[in-house]
Amino acid sequence: MGAPAALTPPRSAARILVVGPCGAGKTTLGHSLHALGIEVRQIAQEHSYIADLWRRGTAPDVLIFLDASFETCTVRKRFKWLERDYLEQQRRLADARSHCHFYLATDSLTPMEVRDRVAAFLRGAG
Repeated sequence: MGAPAALTPPRSAARILVVGPCGAGKTTLGHSLHALGIEVRQIAQEHSYIADLWRRGTAPDVLIFLDASFETCTVRKRFKWLERDYLEQQRRLADARSHCHFYLATDSLTPMEVRDRVAAFLRGAG
């Protein structure tokens, strides 16, 4: 599948925020959307004790939650961490997960498939 058509960020999605556990694909998605002219912000919600850090300051118009299993995150990031650390990240992400506009489990997806699914969502968000 080729690159999606260049997008103009929907008016309602001027501020797009991406959250998720380490290794879910946030940075890769940010780079691939940037190449399409779409700016997204990432926030380290998974490292914060502030449950709603994602909405502090300027709240996003669109909140995208990328998720992946402990096993997938461990392989992708070559982490030497414990499952309890992953579960703590998931706990810290609970508020963002419950308020996200778009949730995507990325375990079985390539970076291009993640980009394409998020871009398709954003096209429909306007």
